[in-house]
Amino acid sequence: MIQTFLISGMTCLSCKAYVEHTLNNFDDVNEAAVDFDQKELTVNSNKDIDLTIFNKLLSPKYTISIENQKDKLKSTELLEDQEKSKLHQLKPLLLILLYITTASILLHFKNWSWNEFMLDFMGLFFIIFSFFKMLDLKGFSQSFKMYDPLAKRIPLYGLIYPFIEITLGLMFLMRYEINIALIVTLIILLFTTVGVTKTLLSKKSIQCACLGTALKLPMTEATFIENAIMIIMAIMMIL
Repeated sequence: MIQTFLISGMTCLSCKAYVEHTLNNFDDVNEAAVDFDQKELTVNSNKDIDLTIFNKLLSPKYTISIENQKDKLKSTELLEDQEKSKLHQLKPLLLILLYITTASILLHFKNWSWNEFMLDFMGLFFIIFSFFKMLDLKGFSQSFKMYDPLAKRIPLYGLIYPFIEITLGLMFLMRYEINIALIVTLIILLFTTVGVTKTLLSKKSIQCACLGTALKLPMTEATFIENAIMIIMAIMMIL
């Protein structure tokens, strides 16, 4: 028999994979599939399974409910989301950018140079952002391919992207082959910015992968601005 439920608590594709894997390992379940966009769980089972069993199998982070409670749960989640302002959600990102900017300024405070400042800013940006992605490489790649057009077509790209960032960061900080690093930066960030722009225009609510999955950041205009700053700096350096 086939049962359809509402599932809440999922924030990325890693959550979808976890739920499906856990429920598919349950004896009475033939197949469990999650629709991430609709937040729905479809279960093909040998018998009618009590909802409490599914909730016990999964982490407390997730809640499975019957379909007729969908509107009630969605309204509750909407109120909870509204209580968290964008500024509060983006606090980790803004703090990291503030630290990177401050460090880059202090490095050249006595002998100021815009070029040197931008090189260090870009270098520190890539190194620090890649660190957070490395904490959950698989989870990052799954979230990244939800909006990056290149990662959608080539899944391997999402896995190697943090390593590209590390390489670019070291090249900027060591002042090694700067022009090549700037061109690569432009290419990868242009792809990502196109994906971010499409996501913002479609008003989809997804997680931003810029800081991996450790810090659950929403996709907002800040993500676009962050990429735009790096693109502008790269163009200025090339010119």
